Amino acid sequence: MAKQRTGIREIWMVSREYGNIAGAGGVKDVVHGLSVTLARWSGRSVHVVLPCYGFMKPEQLGFTPLTDPLHPKMDLHFETDLNYPKKERKERVTVWYAKEERVHIYLLDAERFREKLDVYTYTAIEARLQPWQRKGEGHFDYFAMNILLQKASLDLMMLLGARPDVIHCHDGHTAVLPALMRELPGYRNYFRGSSCVITVHNAGMGYHQEIADLAFARACTGLSLSLIQSSRLDDCFDPFLAGSSFAILNTVSGNYARELRETADDLLTGWLGHTLLERGVTLEGVTNGIDSDFFSAKIPEETGTAAAFDPIKDTKLNGKKACKEAVLQLVNDHKAIPGIRKTGSLNIDPSLPLVTFIGRLNGQKGVDVLTQALAKLLAKRKDFQFLLLGSGGEQDERGIVALSEKKENKGRICVLRGYDTRLATKIYAAGDFFVIPSRYEPCGLTDFMAQLFGNLPIVHHVGGLVKVLDSKTGFAYKKHSAQELSKTLDRALDLYLKKPATIRKMQRQAVELIEKEYTWKMVSKKYLDLYKKSQTIHLNEVLHDNQDRN
Repeated sequence: MAKQRTGIREIWMVSREYGNIAGAGGVKDVVHGLSVTLARWSGRSVHVVLPCYGFMKPEQLGFTPLTDPLHPKMDLHFETDLNYPKKERKERVTVWYAKEERVHIYLLDAERFREKLDVYTYTAIEARLQPWQRKGEGHFDYFAMNILLQKASLDLMMLLGARPDVIHCHDGHTAVLPALMRELPGYRNYFRGSSCVITVHNAGMGYHQEIADLAFARACTGLSLSLIQSSRLDDCFDPFLAGSSFAILNTVSGNYARELRETADDLLTGWLGHTLLERGVTLEGVTNGIDSDFFSAKIPEETGTAAAFDPIKDTKLNGKKACKEAVLQLVNDHKAIPGIRKTGSLNIDPSLPLVTFIGRLNGQKGVDVLTQALAKLLAKRKDFQFLLLGSGGEQDERGIVALSEKKENKGRICVLRGYDTRLATKIYAAGDFFVIPSRYEPCGLTDFMAQLFGNLPIVHHVGGLVKVLDSKTGFAYKKHSAQELSKTLDRALDLYLKKPATIRKMQRQAVELIEKEYTWKMVSKKYLDLYKKSQTIHLNEVLHDNQDRN
């Protein structure tokens, strides 16, 4: 009888995003931060698999073709089953490999991934080439992309002879993997010693990666009709439900996990949380962490900011003032921000408080509420400026852009449509207040990033945003409305102008709380506990199955 494995030694992450390699939201930061911390601090063997998209240049990123273990002089390539209804078919995959920050990273190179110029949506370039590929809309073959990633990841592990203790699946894009691993005969026995964790980064409708075509779901996954049928949510095959019987599920904050299971806000997920509760599935909550050394105001040579400062130790934050002045100069230089569409302008007056926003412009992020609140505040007071970096659909962008184009707002509001990581960091460092008016927010990382640069968050107190402590580490309001946001902005601006010492105290407290509770070193311990729990549950199930057979 084989000796039973104990402990967590080898961890594989499967994701659509990772660090600066491929990203569209907070998932990239979570997967990167957790992977690097587990590899560096705990000494585990950590591996990450993600697609090789068309915008990537693997060789420039430091990747080389992965060689075949059986034929060291040949590049590894293989075929993965990806059937359509009434059509058996396979897709060819090659692999790029790099080791960065002690993490093994694999890019799965397939035609289906290579033809995409963005992680999740079509770009303006694709729209020009193919008018049916509308800018900002999701890929038509998103489900096939996800299943190819998951099956090819399992194929890669088998070809490399890897024996993961845990496979960590990130979001709905990879949530079917535990079902594939347990139910398909090609994987079932090989991965008998491996367990799975699924992290629900966002349970909102549109984020599940569900599909209404059940025949396609069955053909593409190879799963049984009974499993496809039992994994339906609102008559669609739902990856989270499919994986829930074969993995531990967690979401990215304890409060978001509670909201999904105990409140009417679960309506925004299509009642996923309540459905899991009815099925007896526990939804754990682990609040995301952040690498406070990476997002540090003390290293301008690495972050690209104008000057260094320490939000905890400095008394006057002169470096932050220099960062604000540099950004005000930057947004007035039309040639300095390539690839960014600018409307509106800001006066170069560093004495005025600067309110900032960085993120997607859509309903979830509360851009409609933000636009209404700003319109009220701009009409009421002249003693602040507002700077936004982000993009969304044309309808979502229209209101805030129109506000920035009004003559009476000249020099007071600037909208930068697009995204650039270095520019975002400059804005974090320049801002005094960082507004997050999200309708719902599973965790939020931008509040952490802002706080580390002395930029106090102003948040709708939902989901993971409850980690912002009102009047201590930021400002919070409970009702999702323009009136409440406007009142809270008013309160923050008054405090800035009348009681700067109180603002300075809050800036210190915000960073101190992050260092105490929310570094990845602290959070990774909670994930290791989840991994161990998943292993214990799985091994007990294997033992129980063996006893039943005997």
